[in-house]
Amino acid sequence: MRNQLFAAVGLATVLASATALAQTELVINSFGGAYEKKHRELVIEPFEKANNVKITVVTAYSADMVAQLRAQKAAPRFDVVHLSGGLEATAAAEGLLAPIKPEQLSNHADLYPFAVQNIAKGEGPAYSAAVVGMLYDEKKTKPVPTSWLDIANPAYAGHLVLTDISNNWGLLGFLMINKVAGGSLDDINPGLEVIKKSLKGATVLSKSPEIQQAFAQSDAWVAPYAQDYAFTLTSAGLPVKFVQPKEGAVFSPITVNLVAGRPNQALALKFIDFSLRAEASAGWAESFRYSPVNRKAKLSAEAAAGVLSGEEATKNLITFDPIKVGQMRAAWTEQWNRAIAK
Repeated sequence: MRNQLFAAVGLATVLASATALAQTELVINSFGGAYEKKHRELVIEPFEKANNVKITVVTAYSADMVAQLRAQKAAPRFDVVHLSGGLEATAAAEGLLAPIKPEQLSNHADLYPFAVQNIAKGEGPAYSAAVVGMLYDEKKTKPVPTSWLDIANPAYAGHLVLTDISNNWGLLGFLMINKVAGGSLDDINPGLEVIKKSLKGATVLSKSPEIQQAFAQSDAWVAPYAQDYAFTLTSAGLPVKFVQPKEGAVFSPITVNLVAGRPNQALALKFIDFSLRAEASAGWAESFRYSPVNRKAKLSAEAAAGVLSGEEATKNLITFDPIKVGQMRAAWTEQWNRAIAK
């Protein structure tokens, strides 16, 4: 009887210790390099200090993170995961993420609608947004592009950069061109016809650094690409600006997600909410030119001029069904390769 009592006390102590650990430690991922350094500065370290908790950060990009969640589904090891490229939709559809209700986020009322448009589906809120529109050399480009279909403007012949759809920003830009041309995710031929008309003298690239080389060395004037990369180019001394075409811009959310099946979801939700603060939202815009998700984010004049923000601009942000995109991508790539080879 005495041994049973000691065993019971011992088990209770272990369970209490496990509960305390669950309440005071979070395991999350981030994306490494300068991004992760800024992530620690804006969110991770301030949260640790404010809540007297420890956050263990594992560097893992989105595809790898989803693969790990699948492998760990029966016993997940992460509490919060950061995802991009639409993979939060895949993870939510597979039951790897836990739904979040608006009332569980104190910052919800301050967020633009695009940031929380899919939380009812189990996807986490966007804590920043990469936006794809048009880049142009402000000293040479006349007229300034105003439409996605302007890539076929003869004035840009010999000075247009197109990005292969193996590149995520290239794919999103192409899907927007296709949409404006009258196509859909079931029919990309209208977009391919526009691409064919634009190919004369155009440079087709696949990697971001190649775009910088094209603007710096190859007399590039116009390129459908990402808002944050315009900042990379201007930081390198190139006179490149970003513009949202009149038909709208494409946005790719960077989301913070609640992992299903973990014991400390209250603390994880608190971290997710903390990630959505106006200060953090402004920090991403200042450092990388990601569009802020929080209406109360206060930006410097330079950052405000370099990102889409505000009710009017963000209401025209468009997304494409990431699951359908994933299903169709291989077939689209074959069609794309045939089109640009002609």
